[in-house]
Amino acid sequence: MNHTEASAVHIISKSTVLPSSSINQTSESTAQRPRVVHLTPWDLRLLSIEYIQKGVLLPQTPSASTNSILPRLLSSLSLALDHFFPLAGRLATKEHQDVSPPSLSIFIDCNDQGVELIHAAAAKVTVSDILSPLYVPTVVRSFFPLAGAVCHDGHLLPLLAVQVTELADGVFVGCSANHAVVDGSSFWHFLNSWSEISRTGSSQISQPPVLDRWFLDPFSPPIFLPFGSHQEFIRRYITPRIDEAIIHFSKQSIQKLKAKANLELKTNQVSSLQALLAHVWRWVVRARKLKHDQETSYSMAIGDRWRIEPPLPANYFGNSSFRATAKLLAGEVVDRGLGWVAWQLNRAVAAHTDAVVKSWLESWQQNPIFSYFDCLETRNLATGSSPRFDVYGNDFGWGRPLAVRSGIANKMDGNVMVYEGNVDGSMDLEISLSPQALASLLEDKEFMEPSI
Repeated sequence: MNHTEASAVHIISKSTVLPSSSINQTSESTAQRPRVVHLTPWDLRLLSIEYIQKGVLLPQTPSASTNSILPRLLSSLSLALDHFFPLAGRLATKEHQDVSPPSLSIFIDCNDQGVELIHAAAAKVTVSDILSPLYVPTVVRSFFPLAGAVCHDGHLLPLLAVQVTELADGVFVGCSANHAVVDGSSFWHFLNSWSEISRTGSSQISQPPVLDRWFLDPFSPPIFLPFGSHQEFIRRYITPRIDEAIIHFSKQSIQKLKAKANLELKTNQVSSLQALLAHVWRWVVRARKLKHDQETSYSMAIGDRWRIEPPLPANYFGNSSFRATAKLLAGEVVDRGLGWVAWQLNRAVAAHTDAVVKSWLESWQQNPIFSYFDCLETRNLATGSSPRFDVYGNDFGWGRPLAVRSGIANKMDGNVMVYEGNVDGSMDLEISLSPQALASLLEDKEFMEPSI
C-alpha cells in the first residue's frame, strides 16, 4: 500500500469547539444573537449538494509538532466562531400543515452545538508528496472530514468540521463546510478571519461578516418548500472514477492567452480567466474525442453580490452565487478559435444581470428546483472557486500556505477548480476528468505549453 493513499492517515483525537462567548451564557453578545437564520433560494437549492471541502498546506511548525499549535488553532477557532456563530449551529426543519400544499421550511438553528475539530497524522506523507506530482495523490481526500455528507445532513452533522493533519514536514488544515450555509466567498472569508485571529492573537477581525440573509422584496422568510418529506428532494451522489491534476499557469502564459483571444476578436473585453477557461475547454474536447456534432457546455460559478441592485455587502455571509453556462457544438469549440470560444463564455457571464438574478429568485420560490451534481454529463465542464479568493493570505502564525487543495466532495468528470497561484498573476487549475481523458490532456504539448 502506497504511503500516499488513504490508509496513511490516522485519527488522533476529536473535539467539539464552541464560540468562546457561548461558554459564558450571560454574555451580552450571545444574548443579542438571533437564534434563527432563515435560508434563501441561493442556500436552499444546495441542500442535496455535498459539503465544500477546501484546505491549505502549511509549512512545518517551528517546534516540528502540531501539539504546539493545536491549542492556538482551537482557541482561535473558538474566537472566530463568535463572529461566524451560524457555523456552530445545525439545520432545522419546521413542518407547515396549515398551508396548501403542506410544506416544510428549513433554517439554521444557532444553538451552539459546535464545530468538530479533528487532529490527525500522516507521518510518512511529505510536503513533496503533495506538491511534486502533477496528479493529486488520493491521500489528499483523507485530509477532509464528513466525506459523502450532503448539506441536508447538517440537521445532525456539524455545519463545519476541521481536520488538522500533521505530515512528516508540514501541516494540512482541511475544512468541510455546509454549502447551504456558505458559498466559496463566505468560506474563504471565514478561513481568512480564523487565520487572522490565530496569527495576530486578537479577538477582533478586519472584515466582520454581514450575517443578515437577503430576501427579494416582497418575499419574506421562511420559504415554504412544497414537500411532505426531505426524501422527495434529497438524493445522494456517487463519485465516478476520476483522476485529478493540478496545473499551474504562470502570469506570462495567461497574458499570452488573453492577448491572443482579444486579438482574434479585435476587442479588449475578454478577461484572463475567460481566455484560460476557453483554452481548457478546447483541449478537453479534444482529449475526450467528442464528435463534432455533439453538444458540450461550460458552466461557471459566478458571484451575485455585486450583480444585483443595490449590491449586497462584499462581506455578506451566505450563498449569493449562481452559474452562467455557454453551450456549443464540439466542432465549434475546436475549430472556431480561442477568441471565439472565450467570447461565448464572456457573453454567458454578461447575460447574468440584475434582472436575470431577481427573476430566478422569484421563480425559485414559486417552483423550487434543487441542484444535483450527478446531472453533469461527461461531455460538459463546470468551474467553481475563483482566483479572487485570498488563499495564500491564510497564515495562521508560522508561515503562508504552500498550496491549496480540495477534497473529493462534489467532484465529477469535468470539474475544474480555479485558484490564485502562489505567484502574483498566476493561477492553478485543479482538473478532474476520466483517467483516459486526463492522461490524454496532460500528454498534449499544445495544451501544456502555456502552463510552462
